[in-house]
Amino acid sequence: MAPILYLIAKTKEAGEKGMSKGTIKKVAGPLVIAEGMRDANMFDVVRVSDQRLIGEIIEIHGDKASVQVYEETSGLGPGEPVESTGAPLSVELGPGLIGSIFDGIQRPLEEIMNATGSNLTRGVEIPSLKRDTKWHFVPNVKDGDIVESGDIIGEVLETEIVRHKIMIPYGIKGTITSINEGDFTIEETIGVVTGQDGTTKNITMMQKWPVRVGRPYKEKLSPDMPLITGQRVIDTLFPIAKGGVAAVPGPFGSGKTVVQHQLAKWAESDIVVYIGCGERGNEMTDVLNEFPELKDPKTGHSLMERTVLIANTSDMPVAAREASIYVGITIAEYFRDMGYSVALMADSTSRWAEALREMSGRLEEMPGEEGYPAYLGSRLAQFYERAGRVISLGADGREGALSVIGAVSPPGGDISEPVSQATLRIVKVFWGLDSNLAYRRHFPAINWLTSYSLYVDNMSNWFNNNVKDNWMDLRLRIMHLLHDESELDEIVKLVGMDALSSSDRLKLEAARSIREDFLHQDAFHEVDTYTDLEKQHKMMELVLNFYDISSKALPKGVTVDELVKLPVRERIGRFKYVQNDKTQKEFQDIIDSLHREIEALSQKEDS
Repeated sequence: MAPILYLIAKTKEAGEKGMSKGTIKKVAGPLVIAEGMRDANMFDVVRVSDQRLIGEIIEIHGDKASVQVYEETSGLGPGEPVESTGAPLSVELGPGLIGSIFDGIQRPLEEIMNATGSNLTRGVEIPSLKRDTKWHFVPNVKDGDIVESGDIIGEVLETEIVRHKIMIPYGIKGTITSINEGDFTIEETIGVVTGQDGTTKNITMMQKWPVRVGRPYKEKLSPDMPLITGQRVIDTLFPIAKGGVAAVPGPFGSGKTVVQHQLAKWAESDIVVYIGCGERGNEMTDVLNEFPELKDPKTGHSLMERTVLIANTSDMPVAAREASIYVGITIAEYFRDMGYSVALMADSTSRWAEALREMSGRLEEMPGEEGYPAYLGSRLAQFYERAGRVISLGADGREGALSVIGAVSPPGGDISEPVSQATLRIVKVFWGLDSNLAYRRHFPAINWLTSYSLYVDNMSNWFNNNVKDNWMDLRLRIMHLLHDESELDEIVKLVGMDALSSSDRLKLEAARSIREDFLHQDAFHEVDTYTDLEKQHKMMELVLNFYDISSKALPKGVTVDELVKLPVRERIGRFKYVQNDKTQKEFQDIIDSLHREIEALSQKEDS
């Protein structure tokens, strides 16, 4: 049996036979060693002690199993029972995911609060999705239709802006012999599929999937289409592809979380999955308070109506951080399979790696660099490689995309540490946040000299064909000016501004305009917070037009100081605050004024 089918079968069959039972031999923080577990399997979910704490088997030696426990283990002792459920750690997928707030192992925090109060209670057993809520199911197939894994058989209007598509679970193929429209809970049968061998399968609106196995698809597509974010430094200089992966490393206070919030709000994605992995409790509180209040700019509804939140704060048990990443990306893959574009924000993978390091240390494994396990790089790759733009399973060949943006929090902002370096070997986009830019109040504080995007060449045709045919030329010129500015700054620091030629001083002015007028973006300004590609192109043209026309005026005797003081400079700087419906007129007015004012200066020098 294929590995995926085997895990799915184990998930379904759990509970149908006697489970492996053992006893605790040793407790070391979140790690519990249990003996008498010879019949258990790797990655089985277990219940530890009479309190029924949730854990997962991560190592087996003979009849001894090492269990990482996802809850506080204080008070546990040798001799207490350990029982395997016989199934891997899985998530429940179905209507009710959108707008929910889960912990690291998909327990619904709101339901837990209603049942036990404000503090998490150990051993609480509450299903991830509500069992009593009825959803109105509208089928789009009929009796006699042939269906296979991934086929959409109907829809549920989960929120006002998300149509939840009910798919045939993996491993099922046959003929629809019964399909019903109406109000059902996620466990009630909505249809029956009869296989070629005559076996029947009841179809419900919920399916389960093991979190450590990527959901299958037909084909992975080339990353040649950008994920438009409306953030100029990203879209123009360092774009991410739909289905691409990006890392946002940066020190404390450099704006990682704000960048991810902006992407969650403005990126062209249908669904947002936000994983707070080991972040400070007050930061996650801000997220939980802000997201319901944020208005989705496309629909006017709350952003929560297309968002799934996973909150695993730094004071929660460390082992649950390891699971939260996989739970989040499995939920994201599920919506990708429906044909949606999904953006997943992981904040931050450094805290996840710290959890790996702690568990590895307790298992007494040979440490790698800085104490991280030797398999750190492969685990990071397994996570990021689940992103992609794909053709989903099913006869209709629908296209879905899962883009992953992972924040990295290197200690002291030092990106030479192992987690940052292992991440950079995997991802193709690096948005390096710079604390010096943040202290100068330049946001987003993405350093244009250290950041890069390896998707640019793949997407150059898309930008040239869908925006303007000179998009990539303008981008390249802007990058050259910014790099030239960096070199000229070194000369100015050594010998002063007077040592520069007029053309070099003009180049510095053009680069300053790029930094202040184009790259600096106010996340709290109603217009500047988002810039579409057409406007970004106009802004690039304005800055470069000023530089080109001024360069031609210098040989005529016009000084750099005169050019800098032109009234049109202020209009170029304020163009980013112009409403979208007025940009074309304002753009043309500024170009005309630029020609007039420089022409006037040239004539003055001639006379």
